[in-house]
Amino acid sequence: MAAPNPRDTSVAKTSDAPPGSTTPLLPPAPAPGGERDEGVLSGPYRALSIGIVSVVLLIAFEATAVGTAMPVAARELDGVSLYAFAFSAFFTTSLFAMVLSGQWSDRRGPLAPLTTGIVAFAAGLLLSGTAGSMWLFILGRAVQGLGGGMVIVALYVVVGRAYPERLRPAIMAAFAASWVVPSIVGPLASGAVTEHIGWRWVFLGIPVLVVFPLGLALPQIRRRASGPAGDGADAPASSGGRRIRLALAISFGAALLQYAAQDLRWISLLPGAAGLALLVPAVRGLLPCGTWRAARGLPSVVLLRGVAAGSFIAAESFVPLMLVTQRGLSPTLAGFSLAAGGVTWALGSWIQSRPRLEPYRERLTTLGMLLVAVAIAAAPSVLIEAVPAWTLAVAWAFGCLGMGLVISSTSVLLLQLSAPEEAGTNSAALQISDGLSNVLLLAAGGAAFAALGGGTVAHGATQAAGSHPAAFVAVFLPMAAVALAGVWVTTRLRAESR
Repeated sequence: MAAPNPRDTSVAKTSDAPPGSTTPLLPPAPAPGGERDEGVLSGPYRALSIGIVSVVLLIAFEATAVGTAMPVAARELDGVSLYAFAFSAFFTTSLFAMVLSGQWSDRRGPLAPLTTGIVAFAAGLLLSGTAGSMWLFILGRAVQGLGGGMVIVALYVVVGRAYPERLRPAIMAAFAASWVVPSIVGPLASGAVTEHIGWRWVFLGIPVLVVFPLGLALPQIRRRASGPAGDGADAPASSGGRRIRLALAISFGAALLQYAAQDLRWISLLPGAAGLALLVPAVRGLLPCGTWRAARGLPSVVLLRGVAAGSFIAAESFVPLMLVTQRGLSPTLAGFSLAAGGVTWALGSWIQSRPRLEPYRERLTTLGMLLVAVAIAAAPSVLIEAVPAWTLAVAWAFGCLGMGLVISSTSVLLLQLSAPEEAGTNSAALQISDGLSNVLLLAAGGAAFAALGGGTVAHGATQAAGSHPAAFVAVFLPMAAVALAGVWVTTRLRAESR
């Protein structure tokens, strides 16, 4: 929904050798005093848990609120023609930042990249909020992307180091739950602030709130998760440099593909081809060996994350538009059709965190992907006038339940299958799979939508007043097929030796 709606944050090693997908994450050293903790809010973990969940809460609120204020900002800055770049700038810089944060966390610990990321995120908000031109606004969004990409990967490393394995599902569920209130309240609050005070305060108000989670979390992170893990600091510097170059390639490639998908002319094939030429080798170098053939273990975990996130988010982007243009709902009512999804997403994440269900984690992901596939396939049924519009809200709530099961489970499995010194690199790969699949499937869906008379699509910004119903079918049914392929991938999440 992740970060935006929600949502959340990997697997190549820091060397060129194939990753060992069956290496379990070693449990962290016990807390001073050897205390046996009962939960993520017990004494030793309380400050850390509240602090890092508050960080996710702020990111979630920003993600859900900015979409409401963005059209007004673009209009006042005379930058409507550059509207799409305000989204793509965030995405492309975050892809690079994910790899950088993973490398940094593995070599020096997550404290520095987390702090730097939060500062960059706040600086980007301030820059956008005070911008006098659209290009300065876009620059602020790019700085936000750098911060957001660094934060999400560093948080995964913190979870892997600071919490014992039995508590990780619970803290991942807390991350998902922190999206619920922003998903419901964020757009309404942002709309009220934009209308009565001004869009700039949507951006300027959030940085002030960063002080609280930093004050709680940073001392605990310094005590529990600082410094390199294992031999991660001894990895060849040349390997890290290679991954940074690949990260730059993947960011530029994704940007070119987004541009090509938004401009359906023959000339756009040139930037599209250049984007693919940059993306293919970069993705092969940054994701685990065997990802694209769904090799058992870690590669399939990373692939599943991309399949689930990409198919669902690409489809979700068209839900409000379909309800507005085909069923005559107001934008507010169309947005509310997705509101229940925040609750059911958190419910799915909570279900997977139950200790008694741990032996059935793979089956939970299979169920989750089935729910996602069915929800996406059922969405275009509202194109039939006899079908009540509210049935889509019900279907989407079940789809979000499935996403809660899958997204949190892939995060837990990633940490189980990562050695401590690889947690940052692998978390970055997981997030790259998530983010890159979003842009690729959204670009493909948007191109199909526009080709069948749907209008133009730019990452949430749409113009489709006279959309043909077939254009929506051309988006939802292929995305349902992708989600259905994810059902098969869920059968390959554990290595044969486990």
